[in-house]
Amino acid sequence: MNRSRRVLASLLATTCLVAGVGTASAQVDPASPGSAGAGDPYFPDYGNGGYDVIHYRVHDRIGFNRGRLTGRTTVRATATQALSRFNLDMMLKVRSVTVDGEQATFRKPNRHELQVTPADPIAEGEVFEVRVKYAGTPKNREWNGEDVWLGNRREVVAMGEPQIAAWWFAANDHPSDKATFDISINVAKKKKVIANGELQEVRKGKERNTWHWRAAEPMAPYLAFFGAGSFALDRGRTATGLPYAYAVSRQLRKKQRTKAFRFLQTTPKVLAFLEEWLGDYPFSTTGGLVTGLDVNFALENQTRPTYPYTGGAGSSWLVAHELAHQWFGDKVAVQNWRDIWLNEGLATYFETLWADNYGWSTPQKWLLSEWGSYPRTFWKLKIGDPGGNRMFDYPVYQRGGMAVQALRQRIGDTDFKALLRAWVTDREHGSVEDFIALAEETSGEDLEGFFDAWLFSSTRPARTVANGLS
Repeated sequence: MNRSRRVLASLLATTCLVAGVGTASAQVDPASPGSAGAGDPYFPDYGNGGYDVIHYRVHDRIGFNRGRLTGRTTVRATATQALSRFNLDMMLKVRSVTVDGEQATFRKPNRHELQVTPADPIAEGEVFEVRVKYAGTPKNREWNGEDVWLGNRREVVAMGEPQIAAWWFAANDHPSDKATFDISINVAKKKKVIANGELQEVRKGKERNTWHWRAAEPMAPYLAFFGAGSFALDRGRTATGLPYAYAVSRQLRKKQRTKAFRFLQTTPKVLAFLEEWLGDYPFSTTGGLVTGLDVNFALENQTRPTYPYTGGAGSSWLVAHELAHQWFGDKVAVQNWRDIWLNEGLATYFETLWADNYGWSTPQKWLLSEWGSYPRTFWKLKIGDPGGNRMFDYPVYQRGGMAVQALRQRIGDTDFKALLRAWVTDREHGSVEDFIALAEETSGEDLEGFFDAWLFSSTRPARTVANGLS
């Protein structure tokens, strides 16, 4: 709806009310500000309220020598209320904002938030477009004690959890609001860019090229990523016809690059293993990036996980972990960050199965060994609600994976496999409570005591049949 139609609608509503013919159906709710946060109990300032993003169109230019980024993001969204103003998450300096092509008033109430007031209110249900232009040096920006930008003069990788989006595009940065993406990154001609989805084109200029990638399936903003630098890039199709793109940093030595490609090339085999459990891979492309940056973590960017160099294909358990996240975390995103066990516990479990239970003959023997090997301090963290500053602590992963195997033992293989298939079918978001309810519905059992022992207790679960420890 353009400005003239908004004004006309407002005048018609006013005329009806003044004339005394207004009815409940004719009245228009007054516009009000969208909330400056999505309501996450751990991170109240992440995300925003009042609208649902449909699509992001991001176009950034990267300067490697000074680490400067300039760009523009067009956000296409549907208003979920009548909006007098709304917020976006944006860490860089904002140069201009338009709403449906008209200049909008904007301010930065803090480093993280961009508050936008359109020329005219936006009606509930209206689809609108916001264009934000920005510039700055991402590595100099910090929020909530985190400096998340990764890069040097040779390579940049925009990846992070639970936050990264606001360092390189204007976003509703919370996993509860998924959208599709077009990502265009402009770099010097000798550089290459890899991002989510499929490569659409490389627009070539005299000194710089623009790489355009498209993610066709809805994605949480923190899972959007790009890598820019000197990469060896391999694109093709797997034996089943699935498009892939593998990239390896040329900061690595030649032998290291060879090992890194072998590592990435385990992807189709791992996906086939996971599909036996979970059904069809949920996306239209796959792949991965091995970065040359000095990072100590991998991340499950949707369709294209990013890995540090770990020494080669012997670390394929890490591929299994990140690819399991394509179902648990990417396809089914957490409703709030409190639900992180749903991502990490399930991914750790499938990493364990892929690694043949790390030497134990059965998953249950692995579980019993792990259960008996940790000190009391390990069990203190309540992994069903670990707190924002402990989301990525070791027990969330390891105790989380143990809880999954214990659940399998408690409800049996048939119900366990049915539960997993049901969880990843026709669902974009989920909470721990949703998972517990589905587990009880699938198995026909009361599992309150089981989940209390494994997720919400600060002591080691008792070795009982009810706790899956028989």
